[in-house]
Amino acid sequence: MSIVTSCKLNASSLIINNQLIHTISGDTIDWKRELYNFYSKDYPKFHKMDPLAKMAFLGILGIEKTTDLSVYDDNEVSMIFANKTSSYKSDSNHFENYTKKNLISPSDFVYTLPNILTGELAIYLKWYGENCFYILEKFDLDFYIEQIEIAFSKGKKACLCGWVESSDKSEDLIIFIIENQNNKINKEEIYSYFK
Repeated sequence: MSIVTSCKLNASSLIINNQLIHTISGDTIDWKRELYNFYSKDYPKFHKMDPLAKMAFLGILGIEKTTDLSVYDDNEVSMIFANKTSSYKSDSNHFENYTKKNLISPSDFVYTLPNILTGELAIYLKWYGENCFYILEKFDLDFYIEQIEIAFSKGKKACLCGWVESSDKSEDLIIFIIENQNNKINKEEIYSYFK
């Protein structure tokens, strides 16, 4: 097993395969829009996504800079995502609209489920296999390795893994693809990759 590619991003930088690719300008209010414009992507649905889905989508665009994701068929990839605060920002927005403005919007409500971001990625990538979203106290590489081992034991060719955190305190993304190579997992290689 080896990491094919990885992307890390936050409000200050985009890093692909541990190399700084783009520095976000410090005066921008919406750094996700700035990064979307940096990619020069035409995907109008991006603008309707919540912060979690936007960050995951931007991470995929980063991965696409170095990796041809079309080599994976529909059911060959498992998506394994997690964060600490679930869909906090969307939950708060939905709650405020409902309680203060008496507005109920399906487009707000749908993003109160954190796994909607895996749905957005599935639609974009046309990968309709297994996916899951976990709530964890912190980024835990051992947890991901355990989930990857399970996916590989089921015959998956690769796993798309991500930590996507969007709260009032931080917005961070780590996303990476690991390919199955004879069901062997080199934990030391993975640990060294994330030092």
